[in-house]
Amino acid sequence: MKRPVLALLLPLALAGCSTLDSLNPFSSSGPKMAELQPIQASAQARVVWQESVGKGEPYAFVPAVVGSSVYAAGRDGTIARFDDGRPVWRIKTEQPLSGGVGADERLLAVGTAKGDILAFATADGKLLWEAKASSEVLAPPAVAGGRVIVRSGDHRLAAYDAVDGTRKWIYQRPTPALSVRVTAGPVVVEKYVFAGFPGGKLIAVNADNGAPLWEGTVALPKGATELDRIADVSSVPVIDARMICAVAFQGRVSCFDLGAGNLIWARDISSAAGLSIDSRYVYVADDQGAVHALDKASGASIWKQDKLFLRRLTAPLASGGLVAVADVQGVVHLLSRDDGSFAARLSTDGKPVVAPLQRIGKNLLVQTSGGGLYAIEAQ
Repeated sequence: MKRPVLALLLPLALAGCSTLDSLNPFSSSGPKMAELQPIQASAQARVVWQESVGKGEPYAFVPAVVGSSVYAAGRDGTIARFDDGRPVWRIKTEQPLSGGVGADERLLAVGTAKGDILAFATADGKLLWEAKASSEVLAPPAVAGGRVIVRSGDHRLAAYDAVDGTRKWIYQRPTPALSVRVTAGPVVVEKYVFAGFPGGKLIAVNADNGAPLWEGTVALPKGATELDRIADVSSVPVIDARMICAVAFQGRVSCFDLGAGNLIWARDISSAAGLSIDSRYVYVADDQGAVHALDKASGASIWKQDKLFLRRLTAPLASGGLVAVADVQGVVHLLSRDDGSFAARLSTDGKPVVAPLQRIGKNLLVQTSGGGLYAIEAQ
């Protein structure tokens, strides 16, 4: 089998394998998840609005933000649009969904576990076209430049015409025998499409024709067994100006020049959750539940917050003077950008947050696996 995808390595499905007990807060033999301790709040957080779009597990549903509009989906086929928290329309597809939403001003796209790609009009939710991917679609499509670019579960990238769904190109590369099940979609910037791949690779391809432009090594596989050698880039790469950074599970954080793919710096930190970047720092949540701030220019460690041990954190999201992460109990933690200390805390519906947090204006957007959708103001 070329693609025996390891669901055990997903944050929602860590269980059973003794090799992974140290990452599993519910294991009877491994370390236990940290209990939350009282904090001295230095910031305020409140829910501006909240809605529900239906349960997401066992998938990771990421909402799409376009201006003040939010498009969100649930496993049962529900797709909804909200403008400034006000419901605009809600539809239900004829088949269950398996991934988050990609959207621009005109079109939104979602995928299914059977490899179907469905495109709808953002104005009214009308179905525009359907297409077929090579396998299950777990990641949000990228909608940009008149294309819908889809990452399928077999680690292929394919571009479809946004008008009629005609496939324009497909990109594939050799993959290891074992790989992490990836729910992170591609990123489109100008002529580039960026995506992380198994084997610790970050790939840039041409958005017009899918031709490879450069390949960067985020991490090198190490170890004696196939399981030990998994070093997959399973989260979304992040971009600031002319720098792009990515992180690998059982690997490291690496930053590259956006145009040529030359390595700028690298740090040994393992993460399947992901990272974010701002004008000063790169932030990453590691597999043990620690949040790191690294100097953007050099990768030097600035601070580390380790009081969220094994709480299965999302990728951090920097916003103003705060850094937000959410956890397995649906709690949103706000850390000081300066030193990583706890600034505020807010609970949602108690369900795990596995989808990356999003920005909506000056607020944060959180979608839980229970289907809760929360716009949170933090200051």
